[in-house]
Amino acid sequence: MARTKEFDPDAALQSALELFWRRGYEATSIADLVEHLGIGRASIYATFGNKHELYLKAMDRYAEGQDPHLLTPLSQPGPALPAVRALVRRFASEAASPEERLNGCLITNTAAELAPHDPAAARRVEISWEQLETLLHSALVRARAQGELPEGRDPRAISRMLLVLMQGLRVVGKASSDPARVRDAAEQALTLLD
Repeated sequence: MARTKEFDPDAALQSALELFWRRGYEATSIADLVEHLGIGRASIYATFGNKHELYLKAMDRYAEGQDPHLLTPLSQPGPALPAVRALVRRFASEAASPEERLNGCLITNTAAELAPHDPAAARRVEISWEQLETLLHSALVRARAQGELPEGRDPRAISRMLLVLMQGLRVVGKASSDPARVRDAAEQALTLLD
């Protein structure tokens, strides 16, 4: 007869996500996971697979849990540029925040740590970035059609520049103790929308 799980797999996955997010993939051992999750190694393997599979599941959980209020304004009717500006400023604010900067963004952290040599992690990073770029691009196309963005501006190129900027804000914000660095960069980039 199969034993019933003596732990909540959903809560364990959330706990693993938090540990990976705080420490990174390489710095988190299976022993760390056993201690942090409060479950045995065999239970981790039986429920989630190996450490890498658990990390990928944690990335999926992170992507699913992104704040819908963060990106929803980009697709709302009405003026589009205020939503784009607000999103960039929110990224800058979070990157400069003492609480947020310690963990950074799991997607950005993964891009730096694993994506160069881990195709599965790289694909998840790329999916996240494609979604953000698509939302930015759609908002900028709408802004141009509504006369908010000058005709000569390329919505695709601007959306890509903003994506790279926002990811860069997260990296610099995580390593820098000067919040003005990320805020000034964001404001300077936003002048391209004028």
